[in-house]
Amino acid sequence: MALQMRVTTHWKASRVRTEAMTVNTGGRDAKRDSGTPGFNFGRRAGVAAMGFLGAIILAGCSTTAIDDWKRAGLPEPVTEQGPIVESFWVGSWIAAMVVGVLVWGLMFWAFIAYRRRKNAETPVQTRYHMPIEALWTVAPLIMVMGIFYFAARDAAELTNVSDTQQQTVNVVGFRWSWTFNYVDEDTYDVGQPAYPPNATQGEAPRQPVPPDNESAVPTLWLPVNEKVKFVLTSPDVIHSFWVPNFLFKLDVVPGRTNVFEATPNKLGTYAGKCAELCGVDHSRMLFQVKVVTQEEFDAHMEELRKRGQSGQLDNGRSTDKAQAV
Repeated sequence: MALQMRVTTHWKASRVRTEAMTVNTGGRDAKRDSGTPGFNFGRRAGVAAMGFLGAIILAGCSTTAIDDWKRAGLPEPVTEQGPIVESFWVGSWIAAMVVGVLVWGLMFWAFIAYRRRKNAETPVQTRYHMPIEALWTVAPLIMVMGIFYFAARDAAELTNVSDTQQQTVNVVGFRWSWTFNYVDEDTYDVGQPAYPPNATQGEAPRQPVPPDNESAVPTLWLPVNEKVKFVLTSPDVIHSFWVPNFLFKLDVVPGRTNVFEATPNKLGTYAGKCAELCGVDHSRMLFQVKVVTQEEFDAHMEELRKRGQSGQLDNGRSTDKAQAV
């Protein structure tokens, strides 16, 4: 009898402890209400942790890095025409991401909704579905036509020549450097390749000349906020005139004169290069563009005249027949 009472007492005590644990923890099978304090605290703590982590990441990003993200990796535009290219580039990325998120979302939804279930029968086999096939044929066509429209519109605006420029510069690309004829100022400047021709690629001597060394790297001087007409010619092979911060480049073709206009609107010095593989020393065709005030531009033109660099250098082969190609 005493043994039975001890067993009964021990069983009751164990039951009380179990019930107490169930009340404190909610039990294994208990349903936690979203309104209970425990639920709200855990959820809010998670959100707060994510916000704190995001703040740390953003705090580590400089203003320059954030601006690069906004431009989707493009250099900072320094001409009035630059934002046209930037807008098209960023818009294309946004459209691509929207399409990507939609496609990925549909893919994962299909993975979950139509996943194989235990003891499931073989699903109905569909050979074709006309509405879906029409959708994935028409939708890409609409996207391609939309991209073509915006590309054609922006290209027409970027290549339009109004002949209302304040300055005209004839850019002559030759193996392996550049000549700049300032047509309205009747002066010229000619450069030389960026490093010695006998230097071996990868070795220390074969390094680009520092941009400030104007005696070695040809420098194109442009007045700020003035429209410039660029006339591109070449006497030998195809080159390409490219200033990354202009967000624009155009080929320099022998026998043909290519023309574009740009209005630099930010003071500074910007790197330029040939963007067409033009031969063994293509990598030496570096130059720089200096966007300066009108006073500095006039002073430099006067300095060129004092050096005896008046007039225009031969702008290479240019034929009337080639203009129609």
